[in-house]
Amino acid sequence: MPTRHPPIPRLWLMTDPRLGEGLWPALERLPRGSGVIFRHYQLPPSERRALFARIAKVARRRGLVLLRAGPAPMRGEAGTHGRRGRGLTTWPVHSRREAVAAIRAGADALLVSPAFPTRSHPGAPALGPLRFGLMVRGVDVPIIALGGMDRFRAKRLRSLKIHGWAAIDAWAHECQNGAMGGCRARLPR
Repeated sequence: MPTRHPPIPRLWLMTDPRLGEGLWPALERLPRGSGVIFRHYQLPPSERRALFARIAKVARRRGLVLLRAGPAPMRGEAGTHGRRGRGLTTWPVHSRREAVAAIRAGADALLVSPAFPTRSHPGAPALGPLRFGLMVRGVDVPIIALGGMDRFRAKRLRSLKIHGWAAIDAWAHECQNGAMGGCRARLPR
């Protein structure tokens, strides 16, 4: 029986304008089978489509799973983030109530945030390991930790049975600094 979507990646890069040209080295260094969630909401539609097409080309060549956030379908997407669509569906959640709603809406995986303090939402209260664990306890879809994540923080959440982790800054900084084996990190076991 064919699957309705690709396997759910354990490592994710969230695109963000603040990556700038650092996006391209991060994409090149992501391990094969990693996921990319394309955001770039602020771009006009034609520029957004053009950037997505460039990223899709890299994703195809590198064996990355590319999802689209936002309303307009894009050629080459393997699924969607934050809305129903074809293929793999991930959903951002910040509370237990949002997690339940996302599962009812058909999410294949949940991106739970903010696990730790993050530059994306300065000053926002982070869940921390205890509240994160309470929020995802008993949830029967894969959990991807997001918010201030890196490989060391993923290790801290390992006992919570997270499926993987997602980041913006960790990939940009650690790729630029040559850490994580040039970004070829694996989820800690």
